[in-house]
Amino acid sequence: MTFLRIYKILTVFRAYRLDELLPKHRTSTWFKLLLISLFWVRSKAKQQDVGERLRLALQELGPVWIKFGQMVSTRRDVLPKHLADALAKLQDQVAPFDGLIARQIIESALGCSIDHYFIDFDEKPLASASIAQVHTATLKSSQAQVVIKVLRPNILPIIKSDIRLMYWAANQFTKRIKFGEKLRAVEIVNDYENTLLKELDLQKEAYNTARLRDNFINSDILYIPYVYQDLCRTNILVEERIYGTPIANIDELKRNNVNMKLLAERGVQAFFTQVFRDNFFHADMHPGNIFVDISEPQNPRYIGIDCAIVGVLTEDDQRYLAENFLAFFNQDYRRIAQIYIASGWVPETTDATALEMAMRSVCEPAFAKPLGEISFSQILLALFQVARQFEMDIQPQLTLLEKTLFYIEGLGRQLYPELDLWQTAKPFLEKWYEDKYSAKTLFKQVWTSLPEWKNILVDLPVRLGDQARMTKQMHNQLKQINQELQRSKKRYRWSLAILSLVCVLSIVMLVIH
Repeated sequence: MTFLRIYKILTVFRAYRLDELLPKHRTSTWFKLLLISLFWVRSKAKQQDVGERLRLALQELGPVWIKFGQMVSTRRDVLPKHLADALAKLQDQVAPFDGLIARQIIESALGCSIDHYFIDFDEKPLASASIAQVHTATLKSSQAQVVIKVLRPNILPIIKSDIRLMYWAANQFTKRIKFGEKLRAVEIVNDYENTLLKELDLQKEAYNTARLRDNFINSDILYIPYVYQDLCRTNILVEERIYGTPIANIDELKRNNVNMKLLAERGVQAFFTQVFRDNFFHADMHPGNIFVDISEPQNPRYIGIDCAIVGVLTEDDQRYLAENFLAFFNQDYRRIAQIYIASGWVPETTDATALEMAMRSVCEPAFAKPLGEISFSQILLALFQVARQFEMDIQPQLTLLEKTLFYIEGLGRQLYPELDLWQTAKPFLEKWYEDKYSAKTLFKQVWTSLPEWKNILVDLPVRLGDQARMTKQMHNQLKQINQELQRSKKRYRWSLAILSLVCVLSIVMLVIH
């Protein structure tokens, strides 16, 4: 944590007047004096509101803070809407580093000249982001076109330094802002740190990419590029180069007569398939990571990249989440409350009736709208916010899922504003739940496990005999222990009696003499 870095952050804080985020009566005198001492710093973005100024400030502070703002923008369960909306506009406007340095990093990671594996390596990056940049090349062995993702040099010390500052700032917010604890600033920084550290391990990203690809082989919904795991290292990743239209380029999609309704629906299908069928979902599906294969405009397919961040639910959370969605679709608020308590998301001592009424107050106004206009992700967020009032402790996996659903629904409605998430999601969930937990499935599981039961039943008499012998041995041992205790008690009573007699005789002798 260098003095110059702290100085830079304070000047940016002052320039964009971010002290407005802190209530004056809770701001310490020394901090006010510190800001006053920077009187010479000129104000910026004077006509913008505080949310927009916060966004601009994070962009000026650089890639680590930009990515932090992007992540925070998804935490709408704890962040005011106007701030979340402003931070959602953050983009990775990061200058690339020298391509010659990228070449040196690749050669050092592979332990040989880049020409040993690749030809046509382009030192000019194809794309540059906060953590890494991407270069194109051709595999020498197969002539396949690939991209090589390279971590920025010396990025780890910068990240660690800035994260320490973020923890300090989060603690200040928690202490000095009214209801600061509800913002869970320290928790947000901790989530960010864990997320960022995952993105710094490109071998982990390679594994995630390969697994997601296997889950969607020959799928009409989603394509994941092939990753060359034998050439991947902690700081470089080599994968198939993909060609597609960025999902955000809606005008280009329309010019090519892409079936926007089908594309929007397939986004929802891809999400629910990953979460419920595979229980392994891409948790960073923002527009920069999604492209569209428009080679068949009436049969469009998503292309997903940057699989560093994935989510996995426990089997219980997966089941409770599905039940929660279905109860929500059926407007069964009592069932929703029961699920939140049974799942352990809220304490078991929670008043179910009070929780039901709180859920109802959030959902019923939304259901006054036509189904196609109801935001599924916004209501899920509202339910989590209500549950927070009942001491819900949202797990990181649920936060990732909430963020991903927010992205997917937002993209879907941009592509096709009439998207009816209910028609797409409800039949999928009902079928999945029926297949997973129906009586037929239960019978099939029992039938499959019959050979194991056969072995257990064959061994059962022997095991029961062993158990009986062990029980008898334990009984005998306990009997011996009890007998020894009884003898000890008798010895103790005799010892006490003799001691008492000795004391009495001693007193008598003293009196006689």
